[in-house]
Amino acid sequence: MLIDGHSMAFRAFFALPAENFSTTGGQHTNAVYGFISMLANLLKEEKPTHVAVAFDVGRQTFRSEKFPAYKAQRDATPEEFKGQVGLIKEVMETLGIVTIEKENFEADDIIATLSVAAKPLGFETSIVTGDRDSFQLVNDTTTVLYPMRGVSNLHRFTPAAVEEKYGLTPAQYPDFAALRGDPSDNLPNIPGVGEKTATKWIKQYGSLDELLAHADDIKGKAGDNFRERLDQVRMNRELTEMVKDMDLPHAPDQLELTPANVTALAEKFDELQFGTNLRERILGAVEHDGVATEAASPTEQRPELTVDVESLDTWLPARAEGGLAVAVAGTATPGAGDIEAVAFVDAERHALVVEVADLNPAEEKALAEWVSSAAPKYLHGAKSAWHMFAGRNMELAGIAHDTAIAAYLLRPGQRTYALGDVLQRHLQRQLDGADSGNGSGQLSLLDVHADHTGLIAEAEAIADLTAALTAALEEIDSFALYRELELPLIPILARMEHAGIAVDTRNLEQQRDEFIAKVEAEETAAREIAGDDTLNLSSPKQLQVVLFDTLDMPKTKKTKTGYSTAAKEIESLAVKHPHPFLDHLLAHREYQKMKTTLDGLIKAVADDGRIHTTFNQTVTSTGRLSSTDPNLQNIPVRTPAGRQIRSAFVVGDGYGTLLTADYSQIEMRVMAHLSGDAGLIQAYREGEDLHNFVGSRVFDVPVDQVTPELRRRVKAMSYGLVYGLSAFGLSQQLDISAGEAKHIMGNYFERFGGVKRYLDTVVDTARQDGYTATLFGRRRYLPELSSTNRVARENAERAALNAPIQGTAADIIKVAMLRVDAALRAAGVRSRVLLQVHDELVVEIAAGELDQVRGILEREMDGAITLDVPLEVSAGAGENWDAAAH
Repeated sequence: MLIDGHSMAFRAFFALPAENFSTTGGQHTNAVYGFISMLANLLKEEKPTHVAVAFDVGRQTFRSEKFPAYKAQRDATPEEFKGQVGLIKEVMETLGIVTIEKENFEADDIIATLSVAAKPLGFETSIVTGDRDSFQLVNDTTTVLYPMRGVSNLHRFTPAAVEEKYGLTPAQYPDFAALRGDPSDNLPNIPGVGEKTATKWIKQYGSLDELLAHADDIKGKAGDNFRERLDQVRMNRELTEMVKDMDLPHAPDQLELTPANVTALAEKFDELQFGTNLRERILGAVEHDGVATEAASPTEQRPELTVDVESLDTWLPARAEGGLAVAVAGTATPGAGDIEAVAFVDAERHALVVEVADLNPAEEKALAEWVSSAAPKYLHGAKSAWHMFAGRNMELAGIAHDTAIAAYLLRPGQRTYALGDVLQRHLQRQLDGADSGNGSGQLSLLDVHADHTGLIAEAEAIADLTAALTAALEEIDSFALYRELELPLIPILARMEHAGIAVDTRNLEQQRDEFIAKVEAEETAAREIAGDDTLNLSSPKQLQVVLFDTLDMPKTKKTKTGYSTAAKEIESLAVKHPHPFLDHLLAHREYQKMKTTLDGLIKAVADDGRIHTTFNQTVTSTGRLSSTDPNLQNIPVRTPAGRQIRSAFVVGDGYGTLLTADYSQIEMRVMAHLSGDAGLIQAYREGEDLHNFVGSRVFDVPVDQVTPELRRRVKAMSYGLVYGLSAFGLSQQLDISAGEAKHIMGNYFERFGGVKRYLDTVVDTARQDGYTATLFGRRRYLPELSSTNRVARENAERAALNAPIQGTAADIIKVAMLRVDAALRAAGVRSRVLLQVHDELVVEIAAGELDQVRGILEREMDGAITLDVPLEVSAGAGENWDAAAH
């Protein structure tokens, strides 16, 4: 099998949307993903023994020397495509597949040479390419697999199929192509000579040479046009002919597939942040080394596991103190969990598995005592296990390891930390007999079989990973972060999820109904302007007609399906070319979004009248917690609609009020500390309003003369710098000229030189080390910092600026949560923390405890870390989340 690498990579690139496939560092990966997906299908279906992927080196070839216009019309390579061919080559190397390229020649010529050389050696050859010139290579042993759509639907061109499609033999195809011309290669056609005429002439005369010899016999206008362009036709024919006798580093019989290197492939897929699905597909299609490094312990060298048959009440107490790896099956819904089965593996590799429903009273008692004891427990997705045990009124304690979180700290930003994936990634081993695809790493009830082999395999995997990941964390000085910050946070988050927050459902439903009415009103108004009673504002196709035909508005960015109607494009159009239709369209979208948010919240209200969100420790690359099912972090804070939604989050029965507490300008304070800038530090130490202080310095006016507009500009820039904002970006954001934005930024850096020095050095240091680190040692790896792809490199540079600041802020709030939890428990109060949203904690206050708890929060949050500038904690109380804002 011979694959035209560039041709198929480009097809994959255009088949999958670039915006859906990129690493957190900004490297687009859609072409890589699509190419590997296609390859997995091909290898599985065609089962080739020998494979090569041929690549073009550049645009300069012997063809462009002969004919400078050759392919000259082609657009510049899309920025998002850059860097992806190199990544495909790296993946091919891990798969044991040869890649070949040669200066001054095209991939076609490499394929032609190899396919011609393969025939006398007795090979059957398949050529995978999107270039129809390859049809000239088709014969009784060579087939072209040509993509009809994307890269998944390939049509098989045999000699009979070529004749059926074109009415010509494969040998006649390049003669026909020379006559027809080829817009994709910029080869001129002959006016009046289309495909039908070209086919007729080649069939009539047998070949192009014969046709040229009888050029004078061709009648009519087409004949005159042909005779005027004989030299061009000869040139076309020369250029379409593939080179079949190149000197190449590999002969066909040297292209045998070698076993894939599983470790190298797993590492490359981690770097590309692909999930397990694609990796399993490609590994299922090739031979591989199973375990790839001597360092990894091959399965056969693992000590034998002994599955005991013993009563739980005797087995558990005898082994508990030494630490047990535990795998669980059940339902992990916060507030409504249940435990179905538990498997244990001890340090001596003795295993026991039980179904909770079958336990006798003595065993039940032993399990409950062990669950709530400080005996060390090693789990994967410990928070899910906490909720399962909570369903039986057992509170899980003694969480000594969570291999999902350990894997996250070692490689943040991966798509999945499911147990099977982590086992493959770190120990190059498949998870036997268990479903490794589920995100929590826990088996679902459907997977619980009578012998529980899958559950035992999970517990064994957790035991092995605990040792391996501990060593890896110690190696990068992150074990303390894991043990002292992330692990103790698990039961705190579990209790918050279990408690949930009370909601006034009727209030939410009323708001939802109001937004439905607003959505309909905006749609009606937009339809009137468009003069179309059936217009669907959610249909990009219909919107394109109204915007660019009916209303004749300036065109937006061109897409495959016309002109873009994406939010960013429409907002930009509305600023530059205000129009009532656009106002209604944007309002419709905003109200629709709010309606969807409200629908999600209403659906999430549990039977107890509370919403139990899930807090995730392994989702963001920076260390921030995320919230899902529902996401409570995406409720807008500053808009009236967002505040109204928050007003529906209320105090639950038996409690008196809600308290919110957050850090003021936490990221800017971290920036002041990390940069050591004397001006910023002075402002915070003297309790100045930061933005007024900075504004007076930047615009050279007294503090009391910093107008709201000047303050807005400085605030946008100060926060923007943390995210790598450029002068151009600032000009767009503030709607001022790029020159003015550059001047403001120049003044800022002149007055606050420490910030400039910090921003310059942080990227250089990250490029040198390969990662950034927070004050607490949390790493974020950014391999794209050295990428040749400008877009990916610049995205990674922005991430390098932001990660230490946002990551340190995330670590500070986590430390604060640990301190607050410990202080509330020590005080013996009933009040409890319910939510963490960005830098804010939401606490449900029991009657008579408000002042005491407010004091605890302010003291413990303030003491979370000592920086060169003071932290400032603001708190407020009220009957609902909005009323408690401050």
